[in-house]
Amino acid sequence: MSWFNEYRKEVISEMQNEVLRIALERFSRTYWEKRHSAIKKLPYYNYYRKRVREVKVWSIEHLEVLLKMVRENVESLGGSFYLARDAEDAKNYVLKVCEDKGAKLIVKSKSMVTEEIELNNLLLSRGFEVVETDLGEWIIQLRNEKPSHIIYPSIHLPIEEVAKTFSAVVGRELPPDASVLVRVAREKLREKFINADVGISGANVIAADTGTVFILENEGNARFSTNAPPVHICISGIEKVVPTVEDALLVSRVVTPNATGQLMPVYISLITGPSRTADIELKLTLGVHGPREYHLVLVDNGRSKMINDPEFKEAAYCLRCGACLSDCPVWREVGGMVWSYRYVGGIGAIWTAFTHGLDKAAPLAFTCAMCGRCKAICPMEIDTPSMIMRLRRRLLANGLIPDEVTTLVGNIKSYGNPFGIK
Repeated sequence: MSWFNEYRKEVISEMQNEVLRIALERFSRTYWEKRHSAIKKLPYYNYYRKRVREVKVWSIEHLEVLLKMVRENVESLGGSFYLARDAEDAKNYVLKVCEDKGAKLIVKSKSMVTEEIELNNLLLSRGFEVVETDLGEWIIQLRNEKPSHIIYPSIHLPIEEVAKTFSAVVGRELPPDASVLVRVAREKLREKFINADVGISGANVIAADTGTVFILENEGNARFSTNAPPVHICISGIEKVVPTVEDALLVSRVVTPNATGQLMPVYISLITGPSRTADIELKLTLGVHGPREYHLVLVDNGRSKMINDPEFKEAAYCLRCGACLSDCPVWREVGGMVWSYRYVGGIGAIWTAFTHGLDKAAPLAFTCAMCGRCKAICPMEIDTPSMIMRLRRRLLANGLIPDEVTTLVGNIKSYGNPFGIK
């Protein structure tokens, strides 16, 4: 089958990529130690993660009610709420907001959902200047690449490659020194925050009881992107909603050590509607120093279908912490540039099947080694290997199976071994 042969060539090429090898080895040396150290300092970690699993299970079961609560709370505070059926619906809504406001410059903080729906491509094609402000996202935007990890989008690049990219931007040779490179990003992006017409963000978790969006970050770019421009558009998946602010804070405590090996991120932004004041005679007025307009766009795009499928419902419990990727032996060999469509790795194969179709998920599903390390490290204990097996069965039923697998099965049936030895 040609689709798998081409994909296999890409995988082999990445395994022979010395630049990638250096980057992944450097990452692997530090991630596990940082995560282990952080969790050792959290005596209630196991309670937190088990409680968050209970919250996620309940939330997914009662999602329709929670979405209604979010809508009512956002609109009662002067914000706009939109439930997008699919990627096109979400993109068209955002495009209309940007066009209606006469926007020219759009700054973005990290959002996997905008990657999923390919929002940047649409906005750029319509003449908007779109600038990623997360350092990793900005690096790959400059290089015209896609994220290789859900938390560390440019982790496939060693510092020497980043220095080359930034040198081209500033027109002079820069050393492979992280502090120097970060200063360049600060200088170049600061003016974008100030002059932006629209800021677009994602959300790590959303509290239904207040309509509050939680954004976890270390750099401070998300705060600029959501606070400086006159319009803020938050785009997230429907599965990110939990009942209360307290539940959302618990999610934050579980995500952070698994994502970055920290006890807490530098910033947790809680955003509840547009900027407002009542300091003048208690008369509520929107738009003070922060955005005058706030739009919360929650995207379905196959999620309801996944949630209603008992074989794959568990994938909706994913917190997007990235621990499963960081500890995955396959990802550590091939990286996420090739082992992805929009979402990366084993859990990414499940999400890809529902957000982009079985054909896009097929190569990812047959790359997974099903070793079980992802389930062992996942704070939600999501059984990704079992879902991969069920996905492979569906792929087989739809004729999306590599010829090599068909040959191996035939040999086992005919000769009792996978090698065809008589």
